[in-house]
Amino acid sequence: MIFNSFNRIYWPTSEWKTIENKEKEYNTKIFQPLEHEIKSKYKNLNGIMIVKNGYMAYERYFSNFTAEDSHHVASVTKSIISVLIGIAIAQGHIESKEQKVLDFFPEYKTSTTDFMKRKITIKHLLTMSVPYAWKTGARGFEPLDRLRRQKNWIKYILDNMGKNGQLGDFNYSTAGVHLLSAIITRTTNKTACEFANQYLFAPIGMQTIPDREMKSFKLDDVFGKNLKGWAKDPDGNSTGGWGITLTIRDMARFGFLYLNGGKWEEKQLIPQKWIEESLSENTKDYGYLWWMRKDKEPYIYAALGSGGNAIYIIPEKDMVIAIASQIKVKSNDPWELIDDFILPVFES
Repeated sequence: MIFNSFNRIYWPTSEWKTIENKEKEYNTKIFQPLEHEIKSKYKNLNGIMIVKNGYMAYERYFSNFTAEDSHHVASVTKSIISVLIGIAIAQGHIESKEQKVLDFFPEYKTSTTDFMKRKITIKHLLTMSVPYAWKTGARGFEPLDRLRRQKNWIKYILDNMGKNGQLGDFNYSTAGVHLLSAIITRTTNKTACEFANQYLFAPIGMQTIPDREMKSFKLDDVFGKNLKGWAKDPDGNSTGGWGITLTIRDMARFGFLYLNGGKWEEKQLIPQKWIEESLSENTKDYGYLWWMRKDKEPYIYAALGSGGNAIYIIPEKDMVIAIASQIKVKSNDPWELIDDFILPVFES
C-alpha cells in the first residue's frame, strides 16, 4: 500500500507535537542504542527525526547542530522537483508528463540526426530513463564539476542528452533533473524555489527557502559549505538535482505530506493520482524521482541524497524518518539504522 487514509487529530503546520507518555519509553528503547550506533558508524550524521502516528517520537542532533539549522540535502531536491512537476501539471501550466522536453526550449537547435533527443519526454526525465553522452556508474561519472563551469547549463545538458544509450533504460542523472526545474520556470514564470514556497512549503508550515542569487559558481558555492537557500544556475534556474537546504523538521513535514497522500488540513495540495504514479515502479525500484524498497517488509519509499541525507516514508507503520548528513564520498547506509535500530522498536 502506498499510503493510508489517516484520521489526524492535529497537523504539524506550526509545530510538531511529541508523543505523550512515550518519551521515557522511547528514551530507553531508541535513544541509547541508536545514538551509540550513530556516533560510532555515522559520524557525518547531523541530525535525525522520527515521526510516528503524526507525532514526533524522537529528535536528536549532533556536531553542534540544532533544530533551527538548515542542511544541504543533496538529491532529496529531486523528489521535491517531482512534486512541483505534479503540481504544475495539476494547475495547467504543463499539459502532461508526455510532453516533449525540447518543446520547452524552442531556442535550442537540433541536428537532423537527433532523432532520440526529439522523443524525450518529461516522464523520461522523471524516471531517469534518458541516455547521455557521459558514462555513469562503474564505468564513469557524471561531470557535474564541468557543468557548474558552464555559462549555459541548459544548453550543455541538452547537447549531451540522448546519446550513447537506449531511451527507456535506467540511467541515473542529476543533470537531467535540472531540465525539469527549467521547465517549471518557463511554464510558471517562477523559479522552482518560488513556486515551491508558494504552493508546497508555505501551506504545510515549512520555512520560506531563500531564492539565492549566485555570485560565484566555485565548488563550495554550488555544492559545499557556502550553499544557502536554494542555489541557481547562471540563468536563474533553481538547481534541479541538488541544491536545496532544509531543516530536519521541514524534511519531516514534506515526508508527512506524501505519507498523507498529498493532503494537508483538508486541502489536497498534491493530486493523489500524481502520488500514485510517482510511486509506481518503473525500473530499478525507482518511480518519479523517488526510490522504493520492496525486497523487505515493510514497504518503504524514500527521497535519498548523497552522504545519507534522506526522507524515509513507511505507510504501514504511519512513520516518517528524516535524516540530514554532511555530504561525503564514503558513508554508511542509513537503511541499516532503520532495519536494526528503529523499526524493531515499533513492531508492537
